[in-house]
Amino acid sequence: MTNNVSMRNTVVWFDIPVTDLDRAIRFYEAVTQSEMKPLALENGDETALFASQNGGVTGSLYKSPEDKPSEFGSRVYLNAEPSIDDWIERVKSAGGRIVVEKTEIPGVGGYFAYFIDSEGNRVGLSARQ
Repeated sequence: MTNNVSMRNTVVWFDIPVTDLDRAIRFYEAVTQSEMKPLALENGDETALFASQNGGVTGSLYKSPEDKPSEFGSRVYLNAEPSIDDWIERVKSAGGRIVVEKTEIPGVGGYFAYFIDSEGNRVGLSARQ
């Protein structure tokens, strides 16, 4: 690897499957403290977009007959800066369930936690503090 290699995000987009889009929007707006943008798609599926921070990676909640929420699918980690503790409290207040409490990441620094969202998905939180 050379020093001239530009740093790019490995992740460019994510979808979190939902069964009740309105409920999921309420949950994630409470947790992220950001407004989501609902969109109806031509194929009948429904989605709501997470706000993008300075052109960074973002994604959506996605309601589709073939997509099912799960605790055991791919893991999405939300940036819980500046305080993972605050995010954990908002998850609880919004009706989510913490399944792995704030845990230090050994050798790397920072912390992570996992929660179950309003739809039954396991989602991660990550923060440096």
